[in-house]
Amino acid sequence: MGNIDEYGGGQRPDAEVLVVTTNDVPGHRVEHVIGEVFGLTVRSRHIGSQIGAGLKSLVGGELRGLTKTLVESRNQAMDRLIEQTKARGGNAVLMFRFDVTEAADVGTEVCAYGTAARIVPLG
Repeated sequence: MGNIDEYGGGQRPDAEVLVVTTNDVPGHRVEHVIGEVFGLTVRSRHIGSQIGAGLKSLVGGELRGLTKTLVESRNQAMDRLIEQTKARGGNAVLMFRFDVTEAADVGTEVCAYGTAARIVPLG
């Protein structure tokens, strides 16, 4: 799963591409800005999880099936973002963000985006 952990958060130490939400990386300098990169996925829920989510929403509580689907979608979008960054010669994504929207009432669109760059350590 690329460089994110199984729960969809945190940077693994063996990551080939550093992904940060900041403009810069402490201890590094931006050598070259490559440009915008993104990873996109659209997922639909199966009928069983939709019925289960509808029933659960009546009584309250976490919708675990939907949570799992969103984590998987987020991981896939991030993996695609990282692959695009590597393909364009980058080793970092700056100003990383997620955007999540409903896609025509049939699923959820998850877009991971940011600015691909080449960074080098200072000194």
